[in-house]
Amino acid sequence: MAHVDEARVGRVLERLEQGHPSSQLLVTDPWSIFYLTGFYAEMFERFSGVLLAPGKRPVIFDNALYPIDSYDNADVVVFNDTDDIASVLMEHIDPELPLGVDAQMRSGFLLPLQERRAASSFFLGSYAVAQTRARKDERERELMRASSAINDAVMAELPALVHDGVTEHEIAVQMLALYRARGAQGFSFPPIVSFGANAANPHHEPDDTVLHAGEVVLFDIGGQHEGYCSDMTRTFFFGEPDEESARIYDIVRRANEAAEALVRPGVRFCDLDRAARRVIEDAGYGPYFTHRLGHSIGLQDHEPGDVSAVNEDVVEPGMTFSIEPGIYLPGRTGVRIEDLVLVTEDGAEILNSYTKEPTRI
Repeated sequence: MAHVDEARVGRVLERLEQGHPSSQLLVTDPWSIFYLTGFYAEMFERFSGVLLAPGKRPVIFDNALYPIDSYDNADVVVFNDTDDIASVLMEHIDPELPLGVDAQMRSGFLLPLQERRAASSFFLGSYAVAQTRARKDERERELMRASSAINDAVMAELPALVHDGVTEHEIAVQMLALYRARGAQGFSFPPIVSFGANAANPHHEPDDTVLHAGEVVLFDIGGQHEGYCSDMTRTFFFGEPDEESARIYDIVRRANEAAEALVRPGVRFCDLDRAARRVIEDAGYGPYFTHRLGHSIGLQDHEPGDVSAVNEDVVEPGMTFSIEPGIYLPGRTGVRIEDLVLVTEDGAEILNSYTKEPTRI
């Protein structure tokens, strides 16, 4: 018999009460459902959800096509494709209370509830789960460490795959086997392999570009270990780099280290972004750092919350996020260096140990 994680549900309800007292929450994001219940399935156009309310057992809504176990501390409501989902939900939603809905909830499910006044009012309530997921418990921290250790080991093997005339695609297709050989279930996102001018595109997809001497080789990679994601970027030089490529590498590394040195509870995310961005701006490359400094990570490679100039939230123990400054010179080259950071009670732990020294392959 399955078991809902009551401690996590309790923390979600505490945050919900702080923001919206005397309310209820309908969770529909599949990873948030997994976080609370241990059940995961991609429903595509079908509905799946968990209803949470203070003092009541969670209610799990399950499509009959995806059978789940009975729960000893939750109710399971089974429905099928021909059922009216709004009617199924309204049998359990309290019409006298506000209802928080998930940012992932499809409008086709939400609008009928609103039209039929299923609750006294509606609000965006996914913050309660997002804030709870952001603070990793001790088990999750161990899984994040283990996932990043696998990523370090895979990164260490990649330089051996690089040689004159190889293509980005030829390297990328070899990576999945490297992760699986170390016990990872697969990628946390499709790997980025960028040669030369392609590295100026932060989200370049590996193609048939051929590597030539003097170019940069950028790897942005991540794997999934027991459900938890890793993410790391390193930039190498294939042979002797030109003067500017070597210079921007040094700038990006200093930006990365400046931000990481500030990470501790109570620091604002925008101040971390500012620390890295200032290094790049002072060196004259501000316009070429074109994205936020980082993103939150855990069960998903990108989770709610980021390290950006507009995020004034403060860092809390248990949070995990990336620090990944970059300089991108269109049509020429690009450099990005990324680590994952785990916030501790009095500082931070850098989850990646693979070298950031400039490395020639």
